[in-house]
Amino acid sequence: MQKMAGWQTATLSGIVAWILVSTILNLTLKIRSFLQPWVIHHVKTGIPLILQIQKSQHKFLDGLFSVVSCVVSVPFYTGFLPLLFWSGHGKLARQMTLLMAFCDYIGNCVKDVISAPRPSCPPVRRLTATKDEEENAQEFGLPSSHTLNTVCLLGYLLYYALSFYPSGNVHDGFVGFAVVSLLVGLIAIGRMYLGMHSLIDIIGGLVVGVAILAFWLIVHEYVDTFVTSGKNVTTFWAALSCLLFFAYPTPEVPTPSFEFHTAFNGVAFGIVAGVQQTYHQFHHENVPRVFTPELATPTYIARILVGIPTILLVKYCSKALAKWILPVALNTMGVPIRSTAYVPTLNESAPSKKPNKSKLQSGYLQKFFFSSGEDSFDIDTGIRFFQYAGLAWSVVDLVPSLFLKLGL
Repeated sequence: MQKMAGWQTATLSGIVAWILVSTILNLTLKIRSFLQPWVIHHVKTGIPLILQIQKSQHKFLDGLFSVVSCVVSVPFYTGFLPLLFWSGHGKLARQMTLLMAFCDYIGNCVKDVISAPRPSCPPVRRLTATKDEEENAQEFGLPSSHTLNTVCLLGYLLYYALSFYPSGNVHDGFVGFAVVSLLVGLIAIGRMYLGMHSLIDIIGGLVVGVAILAFWLIVHEYVDTFVTSGKNVTTFWAALSCLLFFAYPTPEVPTPSFEFHTAFNGVAFGIVAGVQQTYHQFHHENVPRVFTPELATPTYIARILVGIPTILLVKYCSKALAKWILPVALNTMGVPIRSTAYVPTLNESAPSKKPNKSKLQSGYLQKFFFSSGEDSFDIDTGIRFFQYAGLAWSVVDLVPSLFLKLGL
């Protein structure tokens, strides 16, 4: 293994220092005690606006805003990004995947640090048309992840389109900006109409989203260059992924936010590791792109028909392997483990003491190393990470190899 560059060492050291300082000073609790009352006040005072919007209740609007929310949700992007990789737009797919992971981490960190509730239901009517929306409703409110992700991903997509087709004029840029703004506005109104967010959550999503997008537009070329041609890429990203688990804040009560981050953290690692190995073979800038003679539409459809079942199979196999290997490895090292969902037999052999639900949350990772208050390690985090890392690796490595062998 080559020696890590100075900036890599400084980055990892900085995160470790932040973990130590924030743990010793209990910064999460202090920030929460300062911001939470102010946010809760605005959530309560924003309820009349939500009720005013919901006076327009109609089945058509219920369906429209439910569909729009699904289209800009994390599961949709997770399903859409593989298709983007296989279309030949590898750089855009890489950037949107890593940007999505960054948005997911920052947004969920802010949610769990502040731990501010969503608008109370009743009086607000909350419509959750899908299982994903039901899980989203269990998260804290500020910022609105749908608004944040829409600002970042559509904003970056617009930037990429204008850069990829530089012959466009200023008028095209204004039209693109207007379309993005319209969609962001539709999402914002929809989240309030569905009773999922208050106005302060939407404003928080806009502010955080614009800040993340502005930062990403500064660093995205450096990130892409590092991923495609840097040194110690996989080693550095593995260490970074691990430290991000430790740096994640402990929420006031358990929510699914950490699980969502774990999945996308695994996706980011799998993409980075796979692209690093196969960039010059499958993901360079001269690969065939969809809707061109080199990659006709029928061939692209064949790629999808081959690729989707393959990555789903890999996801299943990765989960099965992780459920088998991780318990054995941790038991060998003498680490006490338990599983809240994936390996029920671990709970059967665990002490009869009923686990405290608050200990099954993200902050456990910090407590496991910095406190003796926990008696076992919840292995589900590792299983989920490897499951999604395997899925992402197959998108950029295994499946393109199949395309090559099948002449696709």
